[in-house]
Amino acid sequence: MLHRNMVHYVRYTVHLPLAIRQQDSGTPVPHCRSCRLCCIAERERTGAGMSDGEQGRSGIQVIARAAAILRALRDNTEGMSLGQIADRVELPRSTVQRIVGALQAERLVIATSSGGSIRLGPEITALSEATRYNVVEECRLHLSELSRRLGETADLSVLRGAGMIFLDQVPGTHRLRTISAVGDVFPLTTSANGRAALALLPEPEARALVEAEWQRMHQQGDWPGFAAMLAEVRQHGIAEDADEHTHGISALGGAFRDRNGEIHAISVPVPTPRFLPMRHKVKTELRETLNHLRQNLSPA
Repeated sequence: MLHRNMVHYVRYTVHLPLAIRQQDSGTPVPHCRSCRLCCIAERERTGAGMSDGEQGRSGIQVIARAAAILRALRDNTEGMSLGQIADRVELPRSTVQRIVGALQAERLVIATSSGGSIRLGPEITALSEATRYNVVEECRLHLSELSRRLGETADLSVLRGAGMIFLDQVPGTHRLRTISAVGDVFPLTTSANGRAALALLPEPEARALVEAEWQRMHQQGDWPGFAAMLAEVRQHGIAEDADEHTHGISALGGAFRDRNGEIHAISVPVPTPRFLPMRHKVKTELRETLNHLRQNLSPA
Protein backbone atom coordinates (compact mmCIF):
# COMPACT_ATOMS: atom_id res chain seq x y z
CA MET A 1 0.00 0.00 0.00
CA LEU A 2 1.32 3.43 -0.94
CA HIS A 3 2.03 5.87 1.85
CA ARG A 4 -0.44 8.80 1.86
CA ASN A 5 2.34 11.27 1.00
CA MET A 6 3.40 9.03 -1.87
CA VAL A 7 -0.17 9.15 -3.22
CA HIS A 8 0.02 12.96 -3.29
CA TYR A 9 3.40 12.72 -4.97
CA VAL A 10 2.00 10.46 -7.68
CA ARG A 11 -0.92 12.80 -8.25
CA TYR A 12 1.43 15.73 -8.62
CA THR A 13 3.77 14.00 -11.04
CA VAL A 14 0.85 12.82 -13.16
CA HIS A 15 -0.91 16.19 -13.13
CA LEU A 16 2.09 18.40 -13.81
CA PRO A 17 2.84 17.15 -17.35
CA LEU A 18 -0.83 17.64 -18.20
CA ALA A 19 -0.63 21.28 -17.12
CA ILE A 20 2.56 21.73 -19.17
CA ARG A 21 0.96 20.16 -22.23
CA GLN A 22 -2.07 22.44 -21.86
CA GLN A 23 0.13 25.50 -21.56
CA ASP A 24 2.03 24.49 -24.69
CA SER A 25 -1.21 23.90 -26.63
CA GLY A 26 -2.56 27.36 -25.75
CA THR A 27 -5.66 26.19 -23.85
CA PRO A 28 -6.44 27.64 -20.40
CA VAL A 29 -5.08 25.59 -17.52
CA PRO A 30 -7.93 24.21 -15.35
CA HIS A 31 -7.93 24.88 -11.66
CA CYS A 32 -6.60 21.88 -9.74
CA ARG A 33 -9.07 21.13 -6.99
CA SER A 34 -7.89 17.61 -6.06
CA CYS A 35 -4.12 17.95 -5.81
CA ARG A 36 -3.05 20.48 -3.19
CA LEU A 37 0.59 19.72 -3.88
CA CYS A 38 0.29 21.36 -7.29
CA CYS A 39 -0.97 24.57 -5.69
CA ILE A 40 1.73 24.45 -3.00
CA ALA A 41 4.42 23.86 -5.61
CA GLU A 42 3.18 26.82 -7.62
CA ARG A 43 3.21 29.08 -4.57
CA GLU A 44 6.69 27.94 -3.65
CA ARG A 45 7.90 28.47 -7.21
CA THR A 46 6.55 32.01 -7.46
CA GLY A 47 7.35 33.04 -3.89
CA ALA A 48 10.75 31.42 -3.40
CA GLY A 49 13.41 33.87 -2.30
CA MET A 50 11.00 36.78 -1.94
CA SER A 51 10.64 38.95 1.11
CA ASP A 52 7.16 39.72 2.47
CA GLY A 53 7.25 43.12 0.77
CA GLU A 54 8.27 41.64 -2.56
CA GLN A 55 5.53 39.02 -2.37
CA GLY A 56 3.01 41.75 -1.55
CA ARG A 57 4.07 43.79 -4.57
CA SER A 58 3.89 40.67 -6.72
CA GLY A 59 0.32 40.01 -5.54
CA ILE A 60 -0.72 43.58 -6.32
CA GLN A 61 0.81 43.23 -9.80
CA VAL A 62 -1.21 40.06 -10.44
CA ILE A 63 -4.43 41.84 -9.45
CA ALA A 64 -3.62 44.77 -11.75
CA ARG A 65 -2.93 42.36 -14.62
CA ALA A 66 -6.16 40.45 -14.00
CA ALA A 67 -8.08 43.75 -14.03
CA ALA A 68 -6.46 44.68 -17.36
CA ILE A 69 -7.54 41.34 -18.83
CA LEU A 70 -11.12 41.80 -17.59
CA ARG A 71 -11.26 45.30 -19.09
CA ALA A 72 -10.00 43.98 -22.43
CA LEU A 73 -12.76 41.35 -22.44
CA ARG A 74 -15.33 43.99 -21.44
CA ASP A 75 -14.51 45.89 -24.64
CA ASN A 76 -14.73 42.72 -26.79
CA THR A 77 -18.01 41.06 -25.90
CA GLU A 78 -17.70 38.36 -28.59
CA GLY A 79 -14.61 36.96 -26.87
CA MET A 80 -10.86 36.98 -27.42
CA SER A 81 -8.21 34.32 -27.82
CA LEU A 82 -5.33 34.11 -25.38
CA GLY A 83 -3.03 35.56 -28.02
CA GLN A 84 -5.34 38.49 -28.64
CA ILE A 85 -5.60 39.19 -24.91
CA ALA A 86 -1.82 39.02 -24.57
CA ASP A 87 -1.40 41.53 -27.39
CA ARG A 88 -4.02 43.87 -25.93
CA VAL A 89 -2.65 43.95 -22.37
CA GLU A 90 1.01 43.67 -23.50
CA LEU A 91 1.83 40.64 -21.37
CA PRO A 92 3.46 37.31 -22.24
CA ARG A 93 0.99 34.68 -23.38
CA SER A 94 2.09 32.32 -20.61
CA THR A 95 1.29 34.97 -17.97
CA VAL A 96 -2.11 35.64 -19.51
CA GLN A 97 -2.79 31.92 -19.59
CA ARG A 98 -2.11 31.47 -15.88
CA ILE A 99 -4.26 34.46 -14.92
CA VAL A 100 -7.11 33.38 -17.20
CA GLY A 101 -7.00 29.92 -15.62
CA ALA A 102 -7.45 31.46 -12.17
CA LEU A 103 -10.26 33.73 -13.40
CA GLN A 104 -12.01 30.73 -14.97
CA ALA A 105 -11.94 28.89 -11.65
CA GLU A 106 -13.89 31.79 -10.13
CA ARG A 107 -16.29 32.03 -13.13
CA LEU A 108 -15.12 35.57 -13.81
CA VAL A 109 -14.33 34.47 -17.36
CA ILE A 110 -15.55 31.48 -19.38
CA ALA A 111 -14.66 29.83 -22.66
CA THR A 112 -17.01 30.44 -25.60
CA SER A 113 -19.07 27.54 -26.94
CA SER A 114 -16.51 26.97 -29.70
CA GLY A 115 -13.75 26.79 -27.10
CA GLY A 116 -11.45 29.09 -29.03
CA SER A 117 -12.10 32.33 -27.17
CA ILE A 118 -12.53 33.69 -23.66
CA ARG A 119 -15.25 36.10 -22.59
CA LEU A 120 -16.58 37.58 -19.34
CA GLY A 121 -18.30 35.03 -17.13
CA PRO A 122 -21.55 34.96 -15.15
CA GLU A 123 -19.90 36.05 -11.91
CA ILE A 124 -19.08 39.42 -13.50
CA THR A 125 -22.77 39.92 -14.29
CA ALA A 126 -23.73 39.05 -10.72
CA LEU A 127 -21.18 41.50 -9.33
CA SER A 128 -22.36 44.20 -11.72
CA GLU A 129 -26.00 43.73 -10.71
CA ALA A 130 -25.04 43.93 -7.04
CA THR A 131 -23.16 47.17 -7.69
CA ARG A 132 -26.11 48.77 -9.46
CA TYR A 133 -28.38 47.82 -6.58
CA ASN A 134 -25.95 49.38 -4.12
CA VAL A 135 -25.95 52.63 -6.11
CA VAL A 136 -29.70 52.87 -5.52
CA GLU A 137 -29.27 52.11 -1.83
CA GLU A 138 -26.45 54.61 -1.39
CA CYS A 139 -28.49 57.32 -3.13
CA ARG A 140 -31.67 56.60 -1.19
CA LEU A 141 -30.72 58.56 1.92
CA HIS A 142 -29.63 61.55 -0.17
CA LEU A 143 -32.90 61.43 -2.15
CA SER A 144 -34.92 61.28 1.07
CA GLU A 145 -33.09 64.23 2.61
CA LEU A 146 -33.40 66.28 -0.57
CA SER A 147 -37.13 65.58 -0.79
CA ARG A 148 -37.61 66.42 2.92
CA ARG A 149 -35.77 69.74 2.65
CA LEU A 150 -37.74 70.83 -0.40
CA GLY A 151 -41.07 69.09 0.17
CA GLU A 152 -40.85 68.01 -3.48
CA THR A 153 -40.31 64.71 -5.29
CA ALA A 154 -36.70 63.60 -5.87
CA ASP A 155 -35.81 61.08 -8.59
CA LEU A 156 -32.82 58.89 -9.40
CA SER A 157 -32.31 57.75 -12.99
CA VAL A 158 -29.57 56.14 -15.09
CA LEU A 159 -28.54 56.65 -18.69
CA ARG A 160 -29.27 53.46 -20.61
CA GLY A 161 -28.93 53.44 -24.36
CA ALA A 162 -31.08 56.25 -25.72
CA GLY A 163 -33.03 57.20 -22.59
CA MET A 164 -33.07 57.83 -18.86
CA ILE A 165 -34.49 54.93 -16.85
CA PHE A 166 -35.94 55.74 -13.42
CA LEU A 167 -34.41 53.65 -10.63
CA ASP A 168 -35.86 55.23 -7.50
CA GLN A 169 -38.11 58.03 -6.30
CA VAL A 170 -39.01 59.73 -3.03
CA PRO A 171 -42.41 61.46 -3.37
CA GLY A 172 -42.90 65.02 -2.15
CA THR A 173 -45.20 66.03 0.69
CA HIS A 174 -47.51 68.38 -1.24
CA ARG A 175 -50.96 67.19 -2.28
CA LEU A 176 -50.16 68.32 -5.82
CA ARG A 177 -46.91 66.51 -6.67
CA THR A 178 -45.22 64.78 -9.56
CA ILE A 179 -44.90 60.99 -9.68
CA SER A 180 -43.01 58.77 -12.15
CA ALA A 181 -42.92 55.00 -11.83
CA VAL A 182 -39.65 53.14 -11.37
CA GLY A 183 -38.78 51.74 -14.79
CA ASP A 184 -40.23 54.68 -16.72
CA VAL A 185 -38.01 55.93 -19.54
CA PHE A 186 -37.58 59.65 -20.17
CA PRO A 187 -36.15 61.19 -23.36
CA LEU A 188 -32.75 62.85 -23.34
CA THR A 189 -33.41 66.12 -25.12
CA THR A 190 -36.44 67.47 -23.27
CA SER A 191 -35.93 66.25 -19.69
CA ALA A 192 -33.70 67.82 -17.05
CA ASN A 193 -32.08 64.51 -16.12
CA GLY A 194 -31.50 63.63 -19.78
CA ARG A 195 -29.85 66.96 -20.53
CA ALA A 196 -27.67 66.66 -17.44
CA ALA A 197 -26.55 63.18 -18.55
CA LEU A 198 -25.79 64.38 -22.09
CA ALA A 199 -23.59 67.13 -20.68
CA LEU A 200 -21.27 64.49 -19.19
CA LEU A 201 -20.71 62.77 -22.54
CA PRO A 202 -18.12 63.73 -25.15
CA GLU A 203 -19.76 66.10 -27.63
CA PRO A 204 -19.70 63.70 -30.63
CA GLU A 205 -21.42 61.00 -28.57
CA ALA A 206 -23.96 63.45 -27.17
CA ARG A 207 -24.70 64.83 -30.62
CA ALA A 208 -25.30 61.34 -32.04
CA LEU A 209 -27.83 60.56 -29.28
CA VAL A 210 -29.56 63.92 -29.63
CA GLU A 211 -29.94 63.77 -33.39
CA ALA A 212 -31.10 60.14 -33.25
CA GLU A 213 -33.82 61.14 -30.76
CA TRP A 214 -34.93 64.06 -32.92
CA GLN A 215 -35.17 61.71 -35.88
CA ARG A 216 -37.26 59.17 -33.93
CA MET A 217 -39.60 61.93 -32.72
CA HIS A 218 -39.76 63.54 -36.18
CA GLN A 219 -38.46 66.84 -34.83
CA GLN A 220 -36.36 69.44 -36.59
CA GLY A 221 -33.67 70.14 -34.03
CA ASP A 222 -31.11 72.92 -33.76
CA TRP A 223 -27.81 71.31 -32.78
CA PRO A 224 -25.76 74.53 -32.38
CA GLY A 225 -28.37 75.92 -30.01
CA PHE A 226 -28.68 72.65 -28.10
CA ALA A 227 -24.88 72.35 -27.87
CA ALA A 228 -24.70 75.84 -26.37
CA MET A 229 -27.26 74.82 -23.75
CA LEU A 230 -25.22 71.70 -22.90
CA ALA A 231 -22.12 73.88 -22.51
CA GLU A 232 -23.96 75.93 -19.87
CA VAL A 233 -25.01 72.75 -18.09
CA ARG A 234 -21.37 71.60 -18.03
CA GLN A 235 -20.32 74.96 -16.61
CA HIS A 236 -22.97 75.19 -13.87
CA GLY A 237 -23.70 71.49 -13.25
CA ILE A 238 -27.50 71.86 -13.40
CA ALA A 239 -29.91 71.29 -16.30
CA GLU A 240 -33.44 72.66 -16.55
CA ASP A 241 -36.69 71.55 -18.14
CA ALA A 242 -39.22 74.36 -18.19
CA ASP A 243 -42.54 72.77 -19.22
CA GLU A 244 -40.76 71.06 -22.14
CA HIS A 245 -41.12 67.38 -21.31
CA THR A 246 -44.54 67.44 -19.59
CA HIS A 247 -46.90 70.39 -19.72
CA GLY A 248 -47.41 71.82 -16.24
CA ILE A 249 -44.22 70.32 -14.78
CA SER A 250 -40.77 71.89 -14.65
CA ALA A 251 -37.61 70.31 -13.28
CA LEU A 252 -33.96 70.78 -12.41
CA GLY A 253 -31.47 67.93 -12.67
CA GLY A 254 -27.80 67.15 -12.31
CA ALA A 255 -25.74 64.13 -13.31
CA PHE A 256 -22.77 62.22 -11.88
CA ARG A 257 -20.75 59.11 -12.68
CA ASP A 258 -20.77 56.20 -10.26
CA ARG A 259 -17.81 53.99 -9.37
CA ASN A 260 -18.27 52.02 -12.59
CA GLY A 261 -18.34 55.15 -14.71
CA GLU A 262 -22.08 54.87 -15.41
CA ILE A 263 -24.01 58.12 -15.67
CA HIS A 264 -26.82 58.70 -13.17
CA ALA A 265 -28.93 61.78 -12.56
CA ILE A 266 -30.84 63.30 -9.66
CA SER A 267 -33.82 65.43 -10.66
CA VAL A 268 -36.47 67.43 -8.81
CA PRO A 269 -39.72 67.85 -10.77
CA VAL A 270 -42.06 70.54 -9.52
CA PRO A 271 -45.52 71.64 -10.69
CA THR A 272 -44.83 74.75 -12.75
CA PRO A 273 -46.97 77.12 -10.64
CA ARG A 274 -44.68 76.39 -7.65
CA PHE A 275 -41.46 76.17 -9.66
CA LEU A 276 -40.44 79.79 -10.25
CA PRO A 277 -40.75 80.98 -6.62
CA MET A 278 -38.59 78.08 -5.37
CA ARG A 279 -36.27 77.60 -8.35
CA HIS A 280 -33.24 79.07 -6.56
CA LYS A 281 -33.78 76.93 -3.46
CA VAL A 282 -34.17 73.77 -5.56
CA LYS A 283 -30.96 74.54 -7.41
CA THR A 284 -29.03 75.17 -4.17
CA GLU A 285 -30.25 72.00 -2.44
CA LEU A 286 -29.80 69.87 -5.56
CA ARG A 287 -26.24 71.09 -6.05
CA GLU A 288 -25.40 70.21 -2.43
CA THR A 289 -26.81 66.69 -2.89
CA LEU A 290 -24.88 66.19 -6.11
CA ASN A 291 -21.64 67.31 -4.48
CA HIS A 292 -22.06 64.66 -1.78
CA LEU A 293 -22.82 61.94 -4.34
CA ARG A 294 -19.89 62.89 -6.56
CA GLN A 295 -17.55 62.67 -3.61
CA ASN A 296 -18.90 59.32 -2.41
CA LEU A 297 -19.61 57.55 -5.70
CA SER A 298 -17.18 58.99 -8.23
CA PRO A 299 -14.97 56.53 -10.16
CA ALA A 300 -11.62 55.77 -8.54
